[in-house]
Amino acid sequence: MKRWILVLALLFSVAISAAQITLKAATPFQKGHVLADAMELFKEKIEAQTNGSIVVELIIGTLSEEDANTQCSQGIVDMQFTGGRPVEVFAPQYFFVNAPFVIKDYEHFLRVWNGPLGEKAKTLIAQQGNMICLGTVYRGYRQFTSNKPINSPDDLKDIKLRLPVVPTWVKIWEAVGAKPVTVPLTELYQALKEGRAEASEGDLTQISSFKLYEVQSYLTLTNHLCGVGWVTMNKTTFDKLSKENQQLVQSIISEVCSWATEKIKDNESGIIAELERNGMKIITPAASVLQAIRDMAKPAVEELFKTTWPVTTWAEVLAQ
Repeated sequence: MKRWILVLALLFSVAISAAQITLKAATPFQKGHVLADAMELFKEKIEAQTNGSIVVELIIGTLSEEDANTQCSQGIVDMQFTGGRPVEVFAPQYFFVNAPFVIKDYEHFLRVWNGPLGEKAKTLIAQQGNMICLGTVYRGYRQFTSNKPINSPDDLKDIKLRLPVVPTWVKIWEAVGAKPVTVPLTELYQALKEGRAEASEGDLTQISSFKLYEVQSYLTLTNHLCGVGWVTMNKTTFDKLSKENQQLVQSIISEVCSWATEKIKDNESGIIAELERNGMKIITPAASVLQAIRDMAKPAVEELFKTTWPVTTWAEVLAQ
């Protein structure tokens, strides 16, 4: 009798295991970044709401943006909480949505991303990248860090600026006068510590979670790009889910993205204060200085709309 009970228990355990769905979710960002926080919240919510029939394995801060995007496209990981890499690689003609100086604010981004241009980009990401876009997160404006004060456009001339491996960003910052140094996100801190780069740009939670205050003295509030995070899922994985689970994943992602967006909107000033407490000197440039930097970038942006983003114009984007 005991033997049969053991056999039945084993069979029951195997059945439960077979029914359980495991999703691998990756982010290139460190713990404490809003996208890492959002990914952890997604895990918590979906495991609770499915009583553990869907389990999420988290990969935090070990994959580069490039590797996370490739692995999500290939199905090695099932989901990614990342920057604009999916758009850049699989819908490059629409990557203006994640370029310096182009988009005014997050509300403007949403009008573009949820409009006809954004829908075409999402279609390309599905077709070319085998990924579906589940949601976006406001990451805060991208700011400038350095070891010297930035009080005028002249202070940007020839500064070794760490940038992600994004050619369009390189062209724009070269036009402003910087000397870009492309470094994967996972090497950001070390590149600044070693002096391979003298400055960086990024959203506030990136600056904070990577502890850049340990290797950078100044935070200049340039607001040069409205930072956005994307949540994408491998399309093959998504299609294998039941309709009920597809709806649940989408519903929870929408909830998590809203939570993360509001968290940043409510706390941008708090993060700046925290960085100041950790030793960074905060510089708020005059409006004339910011406009001068924008004017220097303008020819490169307009050229990119002709050569790389020909699906629209900067004027048409700004009008939305």
